Amino acid sequence: MPDVEIKPQVYKDPRPKEAFDHYHALVRDHEPESKVYEIVRISTVVWALLAYRARGFGSENVPNGPVILAPNHASFMDHFFTGAFIRRRVQFMGKSQLFKGIGAWVFSHGGVFPVRRGHQDEEAFVTAFRILARGGAVVMYCEGGRSRTGQLADDARPGIGRLAVESGVPVVPVAVLGSYQVRNWKRLQFPKVTVQFGKPFRFETVANSSREQQQEASDYILSRIRELHTELSRVGRRGARRAARAQLRGPARAAS
Repeated sequence: MPDVEIKPQVYKDPRPKEAFDHYHALVRDHEPESKVYEIVRISTVVWALLAYRARGFGSENVPNGPVILAPNHASFMDHFFTGAFIRRRVQFMGKSQLFKGIGAWVFSHGGVFPVRRGHQDEEAFVTAFRILARGGAVVMYCEGGRSRTGQLADDARPGIGRLAVESGVPVVPVAVLGSYQVRNWKRLQFPKVTVQFGKPFRFETVANSSREQQQEASDYILSRIRELHTELSRVGRRGARRAARAQLRGPARAAS
C-alpha cells in the first residue's frame, strides 16, 4: 500500500513582513517559555516514544553552548525527534504558514520563529543569530522542504551554510531514519524512527560570507548528513545500538 499523500507545499506566504515582526521580537528577547515548551516537549516525546518507538543514539555528541543541529528533513515531526533525545531546548525556523490562530501563540511562546519561504527573509536570520549569541540550539535543515520518499535531496540550500559560517558555532549532523512514513498514522501504521547524532564540526568564522562560501558550507553539511544517514540505513537500529554501547564502553575501559 502506498504511503499517505501529503499536501503540496505552499512556498510563498502572501502576508507582508510586518505580520511576523511580533513573533521575531518575542523569540529574540526571551528564552522559550518554560511551561509552553515543556508541555509541547513532553507530549511530543511521549507520542514519539510510544507511537513510533523512537530511539536516539549519539546524543553525547551535542555540545553545550551555541550549536546548530542539522537533520535531514522528511516529516513535520523531525524537529521534535531531534530535540527528544538531548537535554537542550531546541528552537527552529517554522514556515510562516504555521503562524496562524492558536498555533502561532504556541509556536512563538515555545521558541519557534517564522521564515517566509520564497522570500529573502533576513529577519529569520537575525533571529537565528540572536539565539546562537545567547548560547541556544537552533535546528535548521539543509534541504528546505520535506522529502516525500525518505531520500535526501541532491542539493543543499545555502541558508544553513550562512548561519554556520557567519556564527562559527559547532554544527552537529543528525540522521533521522523512518520519519517520512510518520504520516501513515492515518492508516494506523506507525514506523520505527531512529535518530543518530554525528560528531560536531565547525567552520572558520567569516563575518560577511559570500554566496559561494555559504553554498560550499551547506554542501559539506549535507554530505556529512548523507554519510550518517547512509550508515544508519546500512546497520539499522540494532547496529546503531551496538555502536553506541561500544563507544560508551571505550571511555569506561580507559578510566579503569
